[in-house]
Amino acid sequence: MYSEQFIFLNNVRHNKIWGFEDWVISAHPNGDCKIREGKYKDKTLSWLWANERHLFGNIEQDKFPLLVKEITTNLDLSIQVHPDDDYAKKHTNEKFGKTECWYILDCDKNSELILGHNAKSKDELREMIKKGHWNKLLKKVKVKPDDFYFIPAGTVHGIGKNICLLEIQQSSDITYRLYDYERLEKGKPRKLHIEESIDVIKVPSIEQPIKQINKKFLPNVNIQDLVNDTHFSVVKFDVDGTTKIPNDKPFLLVSVIKGKGTINDERKITKGDHFIVLNQCKEFIINGKLQLIISHY
Repeated sequence: MYSEQFIFLNNVRHNKIWGFEDWVISAHPNGDCKIREGKYKDKTLSWLWANERHLFGNIEQDKFPLLVKEITTNLDLSIQVHPDDDYAKKHTNEKFGKTECWYILDCDKNSELILGHNAKSKDELREMIKKGHWNKLLKKVKVKPDDFYFIPAGTVHGIGKNICLLEIQQSSDITYRLYDYERLEKGKPRKLHIEESIDVIKVPSIEQPIKQINKKFLPNVNIQDLVNDTHFSVVKFDVDGTTKIPNDKPFLLVSVIKGKGTINDERKITKGDHFIVLNQCKEFIINGKLQLIISHY
């Protein structure tokens, strides 16, 4: 019965020239997580989605729609942008575009993100890119732990060095690289995608601050809505004690970002654990002192 309620996965690590990313809940072919334990041990998440769709509420999607990563940077990532669903379907082999969000888990006191741009038109955008006026074009944002950012498709962005963050996104692996600091990988510059980037960048820039709304309607837990978008919703649960969490969604993706505790007094969970609450589980008990990021489609 336990494996019909919760699925724990083994992460897939991707090493990069700037650090690494762990795909912790993923059915994407570039990082398809295997189930860690229980009835479906060693099956992939994509297999489970294809063959046991009732576990996910019989959602009518060919592909598992979401992807969760932990990203750790030692160097700056490239400046990049992702397409929306329509562009992805028309120009790539991906089913989804890539809208995403970031929760900052840890960072240096001077850490920054690139989020947005200053161009007022496509012509100005193209000219600033052509001339390499990156400092004038790009917007920088200082970050600290527990900050949250929503990055719709078409938003210019880049993660700075010495940051660890949780990323929740559409299940897509399309990245259009706009600028890569002229660095080399295996002796060669990494490929840039200038025309594709200009095609999909929203002008004027569309980034907006996220207002985190506190709600408190369950015992021993503070609940914070982070984003409610057509592609996914994300909520933070700060638990101190014992609380029952209802589930009226087809499935939930849960990331433990701080502390430790138990689920249903049965399974220990701790910081760094990621699991799926399946459709059959309409309520579960969390006990302990811990913080959870819960997302759903």
